[in-house]
Amino acid sequence: MTVPLLDLSQQHQSLLPELREAFEAMIVSGRFILGPHVEGFERKLADYCHARHAIGMSSGTDAILAALMALNIGPGDEVVTTPFTFFATAGCIARTGARPVFIDIEPTTFNLDPTLLAGALNARTKAIIPIHLFGQTADMGTIMRIARRAGVPVIEDAAQAIGARDGNDVAGAIGDMGCLSFYPSKNLSALGDAGACVTNNPEYNERLRIMRTHGEVSRYHHSYIGGNFRIDAIQASILSIKLPHLEKWTLARRANAKRYHELLEQDLPLVLPVEMPGRYHVYNQYTVRVPGGRRDELRRHLAAHGIGHEVYYPVPLHLQKCFEHLGHQVGDFPQSERAAQEVLSLPIFPELQRSQQDEVIRVIREFYR
Repeated sequence: MTVPLLDLSQQHQSLLPELREAFEAMIVSGRFILGPHVEGFERKLADYCHARHAIGMSSGTDAILAALMALNIGPGDEVVTTPFTFFATAGCIARTGARPVFIDIEPTTFNLDPTLLAGALNARTKAIIPIHLFGQTADMGTIMRIARRAGVPVIEDAAQAIGARDGNDVAGAIGDMGCLSFYPSKNLSALGDAGACVTNNPEYNERLRIMRTHGEVSRYHHSYIGGNFRIDAIQASILSIKLPHLEKWTLARRANAKRYHELLEQDLPLVLPVEMPGRYHVYNQYTVRVPGGRRDELRRHLAAHGIGHEVYYPVPLHLQKCFEHLGHQVGDFPQSERAAQEVLSLPIFPELQRSQQDEVIRVIREFYR
């Protein structure tokens, strides 16, 4: 039996009548850019995230870039984040002309280590971007206390964590702005690229809406330099259809994670994901650690048996060639470097069948035998 890392065909098959209706309605309406479909989705998304405002964006990457631009971040500024994440986080910082300042991660959650945060802040720090990696929030209580004392705004990279919670606080709506991705691999997925920002701050809401339309404050009048960051109306319509199902899909992911925990923790030398007390993990990925330098060996074994898997992420950002000018070297961020050598993500999508999960577990056990 082959098992894919992700399979959206079942999800889309069940929604096919609604999706077809949405496509046809869009074609008839002729409202392809912004308009009522986008506005309706933004209202539903804001409610879901417990935020006052949601602003549809063309991608999760553009959501981060727009949030940085809304804070007027540019050359000479610094933005603190971690090197163990998808490239877009630090890439967007660099695109504004600012300097990414990396701090290491917690080994248990893969998220920003708040004990290192205060020491990374200075007069040039203009924002902090914690990443809620793999579907679990960073320690936002501690991060927000440090940020507020320093007077530094917080942009949450919640691209992998829609619906995740830290206590009663929902990912994306805890900091000053939150950035979401609806890339097809995400828990709430578009049929292509799409994203959003959420915020409780009316001023940031206004700025983000201006930034996504080339900095235009009124027709052909530009007070800022923004970009073309608008979400497509058809993607907003599709996401409106999917959003009511998200909680059900999240519960299925959590059930799959629970079963992995029960069947993999018994006698295997894997380090399984940890859900921290008081947090609600939405498992965009089920990411284990493979200690002993055997991660790539296990990858080859899984591939030989048709088991989907992925390494998120094999090269931490401080060691990427494009960031050589930052002056980092191997050993600067040991937890991030160790994670890059050990992490391995297994199939956990909501429609994963028990027989498929059994096959994943069987093949892993076979490897260790």
